Amino acid sequence: MRSVTSLYEGLQQKIITALLLVGLVPLVIFGGALYYQYEWSYQEKISEQIKYRTEMQRKTVNLFLNEHRSILGAVADMHTFRQLTDESVLARTLEVLNIRSGGFADLGVIDGDGIQQAYIGPFPLTGLTYTHQPWFAEVMSKGVHISDVFRGYRQRPHFVIAVRRQEGPRTWILRATIDSDSFNRVIHPAQMGETGDAFILNRSGEFQTLPRFSGSDDVLPVDVIEFVRRFGNTITVIEHSGGRLYAGVWLNQPDWLLVLRQDRSEEMSRLATGHRMQFAAIGLAVVLILAFSLFVARQIVRQLAQREAAGNEAKARLTHSDKLAALGKLSVGIAHEINNPLAVISERTGLMGELLEDEPFRESEELTEYQTCIEKIEAQIHRIREVIQNMLTYARKMEPVTENVDVNRLLDQTADQIRRYAGMRNIAVRTELADNLPIIAGSKSHLQQVFFGLLSNAVDAVRKDGRIDVISRMENNHIDVRVMDTGPGIPPHQRGRIFDPFYSTKETGEGMGMGLWTSYNIIRNLGGDLRLESAEGQGSTFTVQIPVVIPEKK
Repeated sequence: MRSVTSLYEGLQQKIITALLLVGLVPLVIFGGALYYQYEWSYQEKISEQIKYRTEMQRKTVNLFLNEHRSILGAVADMHTFRQLTDESVLARTLEVLNIRSGGFADLGVIDGDGIQQAYIGPFPLTGLTYTHQPWFAEVMSKGVHISDVFRGYRQRPHFVIAVRRQEGPRTWILRATIDSDSFNRVIHPAQMGETGDAFILNRSGEFQTLPRFSGSDDVLPVDVIEFVRRFGNTITVIEHSGGRLYAGVWLNQPDWLLVLRQDRSEEMSRLATGHRMQFAAIGLAVVLILAFSLFVARQIVRQLAQREAAGNEAKARLTHSDKLAALGKLSVGIAHEINNPLAVISERTGLMGELLEDEPFRESEELTEYQTCIEKIEAQIHRIREVIQNMLTYARKMEPVTENVDVNRLLDQTADQIRRYAGMRNIAVRTELADNLPIIAGSKSHLQQVFFGLLSNAVDAVRKDGRIDVISRMENNHIDVRVMDTGPGIPPHQRGRIFDPFYSTKETGEGMGMGLWTSYNIIRNLGGDLRLESAEGQGSTFTVQIPVVIPEKK
């Protein structure tokens, strides 16, 4: 059944696919071309915009640095070393610098030997020697130096601009500290939108200005150094995971990298309105085409399925009739062959019972045990006759007798019958029966035959040293009875035929292959179902699903 269902599902999918290809391919090609062309153009526009903003910001940063460097150079050119070492003059100069330009935190004069001769600022730096500092050698050789941002004594981010002044034979340096806050104010206007960011890095990947999303894990890619190396002297735009665009360019002096970051999604959100209208139109067309394709495909498949189902039903009825006819002939033969020796056994058992009435046996200490054994033999003879009658019943399609059935009681009785047989093999038979099972209308003998057959098969499957669990549960409008064993399980290639007549998983001579087929038909005739779940090496579970039919009141 599953293979047939899969076949129809595959056929339906092929029909739907063919119809969709005819209807959707032109629509998708046209819509996709329009969508990607417009999106590509807009992405190019975004890249150009971030390049333009980076170029404008570079000019702004260069203007700030050049302005402060030029102002500092002009102060050095307009004053002599003697004048600026007068701290009152130096203090007035710092005041004027902040009025005209702003951002100067302190001002100091250093002689050619690297000794600070005068200083105006928050720290006692007069007299300190800078001879061994790298920046001192640089400014002495190049004439100007702009440091990286650092904290130093102030414990606040700042950087230093120093210019060299040659006054006759005297060489001295005018050095100023630039407050990082004023520099950050130059960078922040480039942080546009909700995700835009702008900041400056040095060659080591250290921030020279505070990024907008400081402390966030997504400010930069993990490998910052590799990220920094990807930029050149011209504006470079790169894209990292998450659709983030980075535009960067190296400043001429100092050796800093100006970076602008923008999430592409924020810029692309402006396309949302046009895309929504486009998607709405295409989506409506797709829904109509899909609905039409589904309707046509289902109609075709439904008609094919109905015709095949009718053919299969007729074929099944014919096959079932043939099987029942063959089974009828076989059952009659088996019944005849078994009934003859069974009659002899029954007769001899009766004779043995009569002999026990004689005086010698009545005085025997084992009389009660003899009588019990004869009763059990007669009970099993009666059961064998019922089994034979059941075979004939299903071969001739006779209706079972309907009576009140207590399923739990039947299970207890059947489990008791099988425990002795199972105990000889060290197999434990355990029951876990629900208390809320109702009395149902059914065939007591048929259900007991099913339960006994399943338990006998479980014992044969386990063979020895194992366990069999019998569980009953009320599930919706039916009773579930599970017989679970710890046997070796049933291989996959045998599970599909396990309920076929004359098919047995036992070794030759150990079974006729009629038990499960008979049980299956008994349960199906009662309106229920019999299912198998098995895994190799983990045992098998047979589930008997019995419909709850409330007995009629008499």
